[in-house]
Amino acid sequence: MDRFGCDAVLFDLDGVLVDSTPSVERAWREWAALHGLDVADILAVSHGRRTAETISLVAPHLDAEAEANRLKAKEIEDAANVLPIEGAAALLESLPFERWAVVTSGTRALAHARLRACGLPMPEAFVGAEDVQGGKPDPECYLRGAKLLGVRPDRCVVVEDAPSGIAAGRAAGAAVVAVTTTHPTPELSDANAVTETVGSLQARLDTDPDGFALELVINHG
Repeated sequence: MDRFGCDAVLFDLDGVLVDSTPSVERAWREWAALHGLDVADILAVSHGRRTAETISLVAPHLDAEAEANRLKAKEIEDAANVLPIEGAAALLESLPFERWAVVTSGTRALAHARLRACGLPMPEAFVGAEDVQGGKPDPECYLRGAKLLGVRPDRCVVVEDAPSGIAAGRAAGAAVVAVTTTHPTPELSDANAVTETVGSLQARLDTDPDGFALELVINHG
């Protein structure tokens, strides 16, 4: 059992709170076929990155922003097929709203569509692709998430599923818990702890005259 004392939890979205992998892969497969590209090459670099950045990597001859908008529209249409990760709803409901945020490489519109489709609570603090200059592994997104909550980054726990997100969280100064929903354990070795899913995480709250204490516990049993 691993324990992390913290003041707030910053969650990535896709692969952490929602299972959007089939939807994402469908959208990329259609897009790759349209442009005569190998979808395997795209999927190898896309996870955890903003869509426009992925397009710039795999197809620098295209207008990345325009193509990203087309892909976003396709994924929003498919949001109804996205499912919540088991245990995500219970974990979020156990946390006070002012103590957690969603920090995603996706856009606000897409993230909100997926959260609604999965019946998950909408965060008061949210950081999306349009809110930062640099995408993960740049720490800007997690620094911004901590600032929105009024918490020091080193008093946050980041929950991630991708190496680029782990790097962003660590660079921000946060502790990082990785889940193995999209990447195998060896690829997540830079995290402070690794577990299978958010379903194994439990938030323990302690309020006393001296203030508020939050502990994130990983039950590996």
